[in-house]
Amino acid sequence: MDFQLIDAHSHLWLKQDTEVDGMAIKTLENGRSQFMGEIRQMLPPFMVDGRNTAEVFLSNMDYAQVSAAVITQEYIDGIQNDYLLQVMKHYPERFFVCGMCEFRRPGFFEQGKELIASGFKALKIPAQRLLLKEGRVFLNADEMMKLFHFMEEKQIILSIDLADGDIQTGELEEVIQECPKLKVAIGHFGMVTRQKWEEQIKLARYPNVRIESGGITWLFNDEFYPFKGAVQAICRAAELVGIDQLMWGSDYPRTIAAITYKMSYDFVLKSTALTETEKALFLGKNAIDFYGFKNLPELPYIKNMSE
Repeated sequence: MDFQLIDAHSHLWLKQDTEVDGMAIKTLENGRSQFMGEIRQMLPPFMVDGRNTAEVFLSNMDYAQVSAAVITQEYIDGIQNDYLLQVMKHYPERFFVCGMCEFRRPGFFEQGKELIASGFKALKIPAQRLLLKEGRVFLNADEMMKLFHFMEEKQIILSIDLADGDIQTGELEEVIQECPKLKVAIGHFGMVTRQKWEEQIKLARYPNVRIESGGITWLFNDEFYPFKGAVQAICRAAELVGIDQLMWGSDYPRTIAAITYKMSYDFVLKSTALTETEKALFLGKNAIDFYGFKNLPELPYIKNMSE
């Protein structure tokens, strides 16, 4: 490769101990977690202590020659702001971290201001979790808009995952129009295997909006490597908004319970459906430009013992 790889969607945590929709999520052992009423393989089984740390991720990144990663958040992991501030301070050139507010209850504007003051350059909204039984939290509600205007003023990036299809695209489009200088990264490649996924992709026709592919191998898990359907989806999205608006993301570590970390991008690298220029943009250059990564390490290829 004559370009650098950037992972635009990944996760870190020390321990899962939270609740979503009234159901518990807790770290167990051997990479497993209690997850909403069942036991799930949350991590690869060799991560026996359940700790999904920056150091383990860096080892995976160095092996796979991934220069840097964006650390996003999700309520199913618990709010990880304290740990991610430590990660940002220890590894500022390898990780771009997102803070996360408790958006499911009023009062998040002040939380957002505090997180930004503490050093976070992006805030994450797992918006699919805002369709609450007790009442939906709208992205264009007054407190949300107040926060988005503040983020726009302070040049803070919005990282957001949306519910399936076009359920929330109208709300987010209003935000994008109201805050034209707010940089927005939409995750999970628009929930690509769901109906009306292209409506999320089309939001990247706005110049400050990007689509990242975190979770795409999970969404195409049934077909498995080399994920030909995922490659076709990337090509379709490029037709809709241009390859410059798309970024690779792995959704580490959950996806590497099924595949290796390198496999989460290797299917793109080996595809003949994309040009070498398109691969370079999608796998790294677009994210470098969007997130402003600098001083990235050059990572040598290390041969496996099996080679």
